[in-house]
Order: sequence, then C-alpha cells, then structure tokens
Amino acid sequence: MPEIFSSSQAPSKTPTLDATEELLRGLRKKRVHRRQGHNPIHPITAADEHTKKRSVDEYSEVMSREKCATNPLTAFVPKPIKTYFASQSREEEVILLLRKHPITQLKWIFTAIFLAILPLLLTRFALFSFFPDNYLFAAHVGWYLLLLGFIVESFLSWFFNVYIVTDERIVDVDFLSLIYRNISSAKIDNIEDVTAETSGALRAIFNFGTVRVQTAAEKTEFEFEDVPQPNKVIALLNDLILEEEREKIEGRVQ
Repeated sequence: MPEIFSSSQAPSKTPTLDATEELLRGLRKKRVHRRQGHNPIHPITAADEHTKKRSVDEYSEVMSREKCATNPLTAFVPKPIKTYFASQSREEEVILLLRKHPITQLKWIFTAIFLAILPLLLTRFALFSFFPDNYLFAAHVGWYLLLLGFIVESFLSWFFNVYIVTDERIVDVDFLSLIYRNISSAKIDNIEDVTAETSGALRAIFNFGTVRVQTAAEKTEFEFEDVPQPNKVIALLNDLILEEEREKIEGRVQ
C-alpha cells in the first residue's frame, strides 16, 4: 500500500519523484564513465581522510522516521540494535534487515497444526485400537518428534534467510541448512537499478512484495523476495546511492 503522511510530517523542501529519478540517472551515467577510465572525483586530502560518515538519519528521510528496532523476530527491522553478520567490517553499519513477510509462513504453520491434531483424530475414531498401548505410545512420540523437527527447520529457514542493507552494501543470506549457507553481496556503488513488484490482492493489503536490484557486481541481480514495505526499501536504496556519490565528491571516508 502506498505510504501516506500528514502535511505536518512532510518536509518543507522535498524533491519530486521525477527530479530524484533524473538525478539517479545522471549518477549512473557518471559511474559508466568512471568504469571506462574517466574519473571526475577530486583527490582526497589528508584533512578529509578523518571525516566521519554521516548517520543514516541525516540523509535518509525514510529512515529518519523509523525508530531503532528492538524485536529481532520481525520481518522489517530498521536500524537494528546489536545485530551483526559474519563478513561485516568494523565501520560498517546495518541499516535495515529484512525477512519474508510473516503471512508467507502461514502455509507451514497451518500444516504443523494439522499434523499436531491428526494423531488425536485417529485415536478418537479408534482406527488403530488393535495395536498394543505401548506401540501406540511409541508411535505418538516418534510422530511428534518428527513434527518438532519440521517446525524448527521451517522457523530457522525463515529466521536466517535475511536480506541486509548496510551503509556500504547489500547482502543476501541464503540459509539452506544448519551446516550450509550462501552469502552474496554488492557494494552500493555497484547498484544500477532498483524496482519493486507488488502483484495480487494479498500483497496489496498487507503491503509486501519483491524488490529487484540490478548491479554491476559478480552477482548481477538480487531479489528481496516478499519483503514488507517495498516502497520504503527502494527509497532507502536510492538515498544510499545519492549519499555514496556525495561521499566521493566531498572526499569523505567510506
């Protein structure tokens, strides 16, 4: 659903969407020129090397409205507190952590509920009453142990399959099992295009969709699948692209 803000929340000077898109197109053209050997960036002076990075609240209107998240079990986690990942650098700050919208997990939740009550239904209708009681007890224990394993695996798959946006890059963590995971990342400077796909009544009602990021990195496309508030995610990525260009022009440390 589109984000709606009251007039009191609107900033006094906000660039139009067309102007922002035009600015981003210009920045992407500059990146192409740099890759072809042209470098319009001014050299970094010794005084500039100690310049600190700005806080995300200073350059992102979207994040300035968001409070630091304290609940790690949500799908949209802005400015998470005490959240780190394996390849994070010392100066790198996690700005946004995303998971699939909780409503996409209802399938395995309802399946688990059905499997939990199934033995009770079978016992009620005495379909296996001819088995000895100790056999039935062992079967029940084995059944619920398997069910517990299914629930734990499904939850961990949702919890650890995350999309991370930092002030330097985007990170896609694919959690395939307890012993294997795949991590892909791309620097903000390599982002070339960002689009969101929100199709269907369910996605429109609950405000979630898929954000696609085209990059010039080794992995050319990143998909943030079924994440909440895709419009905010796109706005944040555009703000990061603009800030990245400002840092280069001003010679600030990244």
